[in-house]
Order: sequence, then C-alpha cells, then structure tokens
Amino acid sequence: MTKFISVFGGAQTHSGETLYKDAYQLGRLLGLSGYTILNGGYIGVMEAVSKGAAEAGGHVIGVTCDEIEAWRPVLPNPWLKEELRFPTLRERLFALIDRCDAAVVFPGGIGTLGELAVMWSQLQIGGITPRPLVIVGKEWENVLYTMYDQLGDFIIEKHRRRLTFCTDAQEAFNYLDNTLARNFNS
Repeated sequence: MTKFISVFGGAQTHSGETLYKDAYQLGRLLGLSGYTILNGGYIGVMEAVSKGAAEAGGHVIGVTCDEIEAWRPVLPNPWLKEELRFPTLRERLFALIDRCDAAVVFPGGIGTLGELAVMWSQLQIGGITPRPLVIVGKEWENVLYTMYDQLGDFIIEKHRRRLTFCTDAQEAFNYLDNTLARNFNS
C-alpha cells in the first residue's frame, strides 16, 4: 500500500542552503523507500523535497493553486510527476492534509505556520484520523515551546504530544519509516 507524506516548508530557501539540502535529503530518503510525496509544488522547500524524491525514483505530487500563482508569479517546479490543481489556497491546504498518512513541517513563514496550525488543529478536534506530524529543525520547536510557556493550559499536554520534533531529515525519516511501518502492519 502506497504511503503519502505531505511536506510543508518555506519558499524562501535556495539551492545550496542548509534548509534546502535537508529538504532534498528527506525527499531522497522518502523516494528511495517508495513513499509518495505531496507538497505545495512550487519553490524552496517544495522544490528541494520534490527534486530529492524525483532523483531517487519517487513519485511527487504537487498540490498547486490559482491564488498562489496570482499572488506570486511562480510556476510548478519541474520535479513533479503529477499536479493536483485547486482554485483556492484553502482547498490546496486541505488536500495536502486530507490525503497524507503523515506530514513533515520544515521552517518557513506565515504560510507554513498556517499549514502547521491547521493540521495540528484538525488532529486536535478529530477532524482527521491520527497521523504523525513531524517538525524538523529548532526554529518551530523554539516557537512552539514559547507558545507552551506563554499559553500554558490553553495547549494541554495531550495535544502537545501530537507533534514530534526532529533535528534533521534523517531523524525525521527514521521516525516516519518506523512509525508508518508499525501503523500499516498492525
């Protein structure tokens, strides 16, 4: 059975940068292991993970939308094997959330924060079946631990445990591969 991994992250990283290399590495590892990658389909982290997966023989689905292209003149990256296109950002986001067996969140800006928050909220309220939500890098970990500290009981421990923090692509891949193998074989 094919397992789908959605990858979220910022558009503002470029080839040669550490974040780009880490996203590329995750894509490569997932592609080599037969996972299908879903991502926003454009530049930055989306391009890096797409390229890594495609070069490893993996299947990459870019989930694109008219609103993004109207806001920022950008085309889907060339590493996509398939494109799912939606009119709105909202439809695009929910396609990435609803169609995945797990999600990975790399550093990014407001859009990535929104993606993380909506998926986490959907897990919290049971809007989607439980699945891994993996946060890569110290950036979001620092932000989220500040939220925990400042907001205390508004984010209870049970909901904090829905997030798994990993330092890099290799650790994220190991966690996903072990968790998904266990979940799909049980």
